[in-house]
Amino acid sequence: METREYSTKGVYVTTGTEFTRDTQYIEDRIVADPEAVRASGGPVGGSIGNPYGGLSEGAQAWPVEAGRYRLVAARACPWAHRTIIVRRLLGLEDAISLGTPGPTHDVRSWTFDLDEGGVDPVLGTQRLQENYFKRFPDYPRGITVPAIVDVPTGAVVTNNYPQITLDFSTEWKAFHREGAPDLLPADKLEEMQPVIKRIFTEVNNGVYRCGFAGSQEAYQAAYDRLWAAMDWLEERLAGQRYLMGDTITEADVRLFTTLVRFDPVYHGHFKCNRNKLTEMPVLWAYARDLFQTPGFGDTVDFDQIKKHYYVVHEDINPTGIVPAGPDLSNWLEPHGRGALGGSPFGAGTAPGPVRPGEEVVPGSNPLYPA
Repeated sequence: METREYSTKGVYVTTGTEFTRDTQYIEDRIVADPEAVRASGGPVGGSIGNPYGGLSEGAQAWPVEAGRYRLVAARACPWAHRTIIVRRLLGLEDAISLGTPGPTHDVRSWTFDLDEGGVDPVLGTQRLQENYFKRFPDYPRGITVPAIVDVPTGAVVTNNYPQITLDFSTEWKAFHREGAPDLLPADKLEEMQPVIKRIFTEVNNGVYRCGFAGSQEAYQAAYDRLWAAMDWLEERLAGQRYLMGDTITEADVRLFTTLVRFDPVYHGHFKCNRNKLTEMPVLWAYARDLFQTPGFGDTVDFDQIKKHYYVVHEDINPTGIVPAGPDLSNWLEPHGRGALGGSPFGAGTAPGPVRPGEEVVPGSNPLYPA
């Protein structure tokens, strides 16, 4: 954090109220056929995005062009982490470059403090805020990640995280790697959408509803909802390897980014402490299965995750002290989920090694020893 002048105190918790997430984003999309999407009349809006959706009123359709856009995604943020995983699973590294802000920010913006000179090497900016302001000089909302930036102009295109990963799967197919998995299988979409919806409302956002509750009553209600959903997941995954059956899908990506943060952050920091993830036999084994699958665990930076939550959220951790634990070596223990059958990539293949320059810092993940 740079200065108390730009403190985040009072930003996240409002006394006496339930936490409500602002879900108004820049709804522009990057699509393979802008005219077809404009004319499609497909579904728009909502909190989880729309596979093969249309274009919201007033939103722009930008053309898919390899090398034109930069994904700005902080490793600390679960919503941004999804895009890093999907980009890697689909092999879009050559088509869409990746900028990674540091784990902490003040009330103004995420910053590129991990890059040499504190400047993103492609965008040439210090703060993501600058890229928002190039497009919207009076942008009134939070400067969020993930965001996709148009490199030639330096202006933000979209920060609509529920839609970005869906568009990676559907609109960027021409640039998928050979063997890329189908994360949105057509025969599973109808069933998958309500699963994703429940995961978002009750788990992904549920942990925040606990952590940012402004009253005991709001916290208790959020806590009860979270654990009802966690028990539902424990039961759902007891007899099948992945959320939708035998292969990984978008639903698994969206759940994973919350589960991997659960014990290091949400259990204590957000008071989601009925039990630890490691004390739920099915969910813990499922999480380890994903962590040990290429594209998932190799994108996780536990140090950045902990630093982000414990430093940025001054409302609930005013000392800014970052806990030393927990021990993370258990993420590499055998999970036994292979006994359920299935294969993570179905008819596809695993992604190759992480691209040079995109590796997680050694020591911040048991896959990357110090």
